[in-house]
Amino acid sequence: MINRVVLTGRLTRDVELRYTQGGAAVATFNLAVDRRFTNQQGEREADFVSCVIWRKPAENFANFFHKGSLVGIEGRIQTRNYENQQGQRVYVTEVIVDNFSFLEPKSSTGNSGYQNNRPQNNTSDPFANNGESIDIQDSSLPF
Repeated sequence: MINRVVLTGRLTRDVELRYTQGGAAVATFNLAVDRRFTNQQGEREADFVSCVIWRKPAENFANFFHKGSLVGIEGRIQTRNYENQQGQRVYVTEVIVDNFSFLEPKSSTGNSGYQNNRPQNNTSDPFANNGESIDIQDSSLPF
């Protein structure tokens, strides 16, 4: 059977990172995914999908994504159930994330703690693009 999910959306809140008693990292978050169509009022509705990611990827995800971040995820649907404090059976459906992708520059979400570390016109780099064309003869190429 195939159980594969691919979603693109924005985080509805900051990622919640916790650790199990065994020390494994687990992060939970909700992803707002726009529907393709609009409702009768012409507004686009969204689905809010619960997601879980484990171990080192969970730590990375929590470090790089925050509320409002646009992210792509891949994973599988998993259901579970438990009994709450009132004795009621609660059913949960969530996406177990296997892989994720950055879909926008970190700086566009207004998050602090990230700086673009591109070198600024370093003239000591002989391969830096200074706007001049490079004249290379076919006979000087080794292939």
